[in-house]
Amino acid sequence: MTHRTTFALDEATAQRIKRLAARWEVSQAEVVRRSVAQAENSKPAVNPDPAAMLRALFASGGGLDAEKADSYIAEVYEDRKHWRGE
Repeated sequence: MTHRTTFALDEATAQRIKRLAARWEVSQAEVVRRSVAQAENSKPAVNPDPAAMLRALFASGGGLDAEKADSYIAEVYEDRKHWRGE
């Protein structure tokens, strides 16, 4: 190995790594390497668009008709602009 690194982990995380190492029959360092590789290759988290989520809810019959939903979204948008001083 070319890099030695020290981490400070909480007890629960340290125990998880030890359990995985025993289950996979590999070193704790290999558990970390595999976990980092899997995290890097996984789909990135997408920040949901709250307005799009509201539109989808209302489009599915979530309680308000489309006109009321659009009105509400426009009101929230204007309020946010006001709060930001725009």
